[in-house]
Amino acid sequence: MTAPLRAGLVGLGMMGRHHARALRELSDVELVGVVDPGGDRFGAVAPELVVAELDELLARGIDLCVVATPTVTHEAIGTRLAQAGVAALIEKPLAPDSAAAQRLVEVFERHGVLGCVGHIERYNPALQNLRARLANGELGELYQIVTRRQGPFPVRIADVGVISDLATHDIDLTAWVTRSAYRSLSARTANRSGRPHEDLVSAVGLLGIDVVATHLVNWLSPFKERVTIVTGERGCFIADTLMADLTFYENGSQPTQWDTIANFRGVSEGNMTRYAIPKPEPLATELAAFAAAVRGEDADVVTLRAGLGTVRVAEAMKESARTGATVDIT
Repeated sequence: MTAPLRAGLVGLGMMGRHHARALRELSDVELVGVVDPGGDRFGAVAPELVVAELDELLARGIDLCVVATPTVTHEAIGTRLAQAGVAALIEKPLAPDSAAAQRLVEVFERHGVLGCVGHIERYNPALQNLRARLANGELGELYQIVTRRQGPFPVRIADVGVISDLATHDIDLTAWVTRSAYRSLSARTANRSGRPHEDLVSAVGLLGIDVVATHLVNWLSPFKERVTIVTGERGCFIADTLMADLTFYENGSQPTQWDTIANFRGVSEGNMTRYAIPKPEPLATELAAFAAAVRGEDADVVTLRAGLGTVRVAEAMKESARTGATVDIT
């Protein structure tokens, strides 16, 4: 029987405590230590697991580590883990800017150590099912992808705005679901709550396959919404990632015989199908894939280079909002 992987965790905040739970639930992983200078304020782990410094965690001997700390700390922590030869899953966004993200990519590659990014939406059952259906051609030619990610301000956020914290989800999932990179982007932001960073962004992008992408993201709505809509020649998929539901609205196969309405509507309403799909917890799926990759198995993980690409698109979004110009992305 293979010995369990020895896992560490850095950060026991709102996201870190969920990582602690999910790591403990993996049968082939043993959580042996957690770093948080502030201690375990949520009571997420046994007291003997908590240490104050990263070097104390490394001294316990770990095979992998999850980094769930503020974005500005990712480079220093990730660099230390790479130098120690420890595989790391760093929560998104990978870094506060593309220069820091590039340095992280290089240090992990230089030391030959596995590095991954925690873009958890890739593990949402609705989006995984949607991606597979698009790859099978079920929607035909793609026309547009729209994401809406709205809700109240989360108290856990202190160091970044809504683009780095939330829009990076949509940037990554859009490129991943459509299997196409961004070519250009135009965005506008607002700051309505008095905090140092933007709390609203509306963006329009063009993907390499000539699909138009639209993103509406804010921390100003009193309701929580997480929706991805893909429209194509055969209809429309709607993924609700809060409920992990995927629905297909099919273009009607019966022609509209009233000519005036037919000319106005373009397409007609057809059948609606909500798929019954398995719904494992995305965080559990993500960490299981990371552990499998650490063992050298073929696993679907988000690479550091993919995380770097998302940071670059987020920077383009900020640049466009600052200058008022459309930004080309190479």
